[in-house]
Amino acid sequence: MRLDSWCICHLYKNLHLCVTCKAMWLCLVALVGLYFFLRWYRERQVVSHLQDKFVFITGCDSGFGNLLARQLDLRGLRVLAACLTEEGAQQLRGQTSDRLETVILDVTKTESISAAAQWVKERVGDRGLWGLVNNAGVSVPTAPNEWLTKHDFMKILDVNLLGLLEVTLSLLSLVRKARGRVVNVSSIMGRLSVLGGGYCISKYGVEAFSDSLRRELSYFGVKVAVIEPGYFSTNISSPEKISRATQEAWDQASPEVKEIYGEKFLASFKKSIEKLESLCCNNLYLVTDCMEHALTARHPRTRYSPGWDAKLFYLPMSYMPTVLVDAIISWSSLKPLKAL
Repeated sequence: MRLDSWCICHLYKNLHLCVTCKAMWLCLVALVGLYFFLRWYRERQVVSHLQDKFVFITGCDSGFGNLLARQLDLRGLRVLAACLTEEGAQQLRGQTSDRLETVILDVTKTESISAAAQWVKERVGDRGLWGLVNNAGVSVPTAPNEWLTKHDFMKILDVNLLGLLEVTLSLLSLVRKARGRVVNVSSIMGRLSVLGGGYCISKYGVEAFSDSLRRELSYFGVKVAVIEPGYFSTNISSPEKISRATQEAWDQASPEVKEIYGEKFLASFKKSIEKLESLCCNNLYLVTDCMEHALTARHPRTRYSPGWDAKLFYLPMSYMPTVLVDAIISWSSLKPLKAL
């Protein structure tokens, strides 16, 4: 009789524990679901009077900048698009409404930036500049660091980082006046450095500048967002352009470096560049939709990482222990001829 009572009591406790565990899991699932629902609802709220807001975008000749300019024009915003060439500006104007205006801008030249800033100031007037999108960027030359010179690094840094800094500083007072937004285009390579040359360095710099700027401007109601795309099919990821720049870097390398790496390494490196196109996503809207959200949502995110490669591979890797990341990259990388 006592044994039966003990069994019944033990069974009752187990059932009670099982029910309690299930209840805890259901509560957890409900809380997670509630969190994502509230975030979804919060991020769907849009700022008012978009048709009265000016947005200045750099690098609008092609790629993300060109598509974003057309996308925001369709939303009714007053787009001020900066292009490097008159040909790019003329083509963009032919694809958009009369609201969109263009200006020629070379972000590596101070006089060009000053002229563009004055041009923007004349157009926005007392309303200020609602959005600044620093999109202009280059990716070449990209090659093993030993193949490159200081000038090779500066070619990229002048556009991707120093140009971005100067454009931002020249327009910051107008953005503050509108209590607007700064959207800086970085890259997933700003979270994980896997390439030699100035590209990753420049994007790490964009990340650092954006973080400090976000904290400083929060006191004035200005929001700063960073876009960190994975691999997308744009002019910046053109295999032909990257391959040509790689060959030029190899040609200028010292005889010692060429002996260490070997001609086979160069050939294999260029083949891997040719495969890059198949890895790139063609849906550029994944990126420009993030940019648009950062500009038009009442509660934009601090960071956006468009692309499944960014979300499922590069971002998780950026949080892994360094020794593990080094092992993964080393395993998948090409080996120089005289590697140990």
